[in-house]
Amino acid sequence: MNSKRFFCAAMVAVGFMVSGVQAQTSGTKDEAKAMVDAAVDHVKKVGPEKAFKDFTSDPTWKKKDLYVMAYDNKGTVVGHGANEKLIGKNLIEMKDPNGVMVVAELTKMATTKGEGWVDYSWPHPQTKKLEDKSTYVRKLSNFDGWVGVGTYR
Repeated sequence: MNSKRFFCAAMVAVGFMVSGVQAQTSGTKDEAKAMVDAAVDHVKKVGPEKAFKDFTSDPTWKKKDLYVMAYDNKGTVVGHGANEKLIGKNLIEMKDPNGVMVVAELTKMATTKGEGWVDYSWPHPQTKKLEDKSTYVRKLSNFDGWVGVGTYR
């Protein structure tokens, strides 16, 4: 094989390896929705207080770049798998750089439709860079709030 063909073949192989690594570290919409399903079941099974602590500290609730977040309907963080320092903070007025009131929109989706997707921009927990994100939220039946899991697009 001549050096030019070898270089091209090597670059293609590197491209596949890089995309494979990204696929392994980035969650999908289906995985995010499945985590919300599991989180809602966990809240029903162990109760809100224990579940919110679990979402924050138990690595079971963090997969790839996905994590469970839980808020009350006033916008206060009650559980957060990516940033424990947010617990107890009211973020209802928080906007992304595009002016989307993120927590207000997530809360509105959960309270008016029961569940659904909301798009906004958010810092990626691994790269710390601002990226487009879609979060799936679902209203909780035994707590005045919701759980959500987002995937970076």
